[in-house]
Amino acid sequence: MNPMVEFCISNLANGAQETYEALEKDPNIDVLEYGCLSFCTKCSECFYALVNGDIVEADSPSELTKKIYDYIEENPLW
Repeated sequence: MNPMVEFCISNLANGAQETYEALEKDPNIDVLEYGCLSFCTKCSECFYALVNGDIVEADSPSELTKKIYDYIEENPLW
């Protein structure tokens, strides 16, 4: 089972698309996008994604990518 990373389409439009595209190339991660993840305040304040149901946030798309990989490494599914 792969880690699941979920993105809000509004956050992708705000710049997180770079992270989405980088993660989508990784066959060991399942990446999904939704119309809304119901974290509108987060969406307007920073870049974020849900990783296995937990919020990971950052100030830039490249930092978000790094933090997502760090989170996955520190919180294995098995």
